[in-house]
Amino acid sequence: MKVYLDENLSPAIAELLRGRGVDAVSAHEMGNTERPDSAQLRHATGQGRAIVTCDVSDFVSLAADMIAATADHAGIVLISSNWRANDFRAIAEAIEVLARRYPDGIRGAVVFLSSPGS
Repeated sequence: MKVYLDENLSPAIAELLRGRGVDAVSAHEMGNTERPDSAQLRHATGQGRAIVTCDVSDFVSLAADMIAATADHAGIVLISSNWRANDFRAIAEAIEVLARRYPDGIRGAVVFLSSPGS
C-alpha cells in the first residue's frame, strides 16, 4: 500500500515509514499544503495512494459524497484523535502494519486507526 499523508500529519512520519520500506509521501513534501481536503484526496487517488489524515469528520463526509457519486478513491486512513499528535513512531508503526497487511492497497475502503489501549 502506498500512502499520502495529509498536511495535518508531520512529514517526519513519512520519513519513518520510508525507513521501514513503506512507499510514503506527505502533502508538505509535495508542496500541497493549504489545499482543500477534496483536492488532497484527488491528488492521493491520482497517485494511487491511500490518504492518511486526522480530519476524521471531513473525510468521512468526503467518503460518503464519493459513494453517493459512485466515485472511486485509493483508500482513506483515518487517524483517531486519541493518538498523541507528536507520537510519530507509534503512528508510523500503525500505518506500516496496515500497509503490510494490504500490500495491494485499500482502494475504495475507509480504515479507522485507533491508538493501542483505547
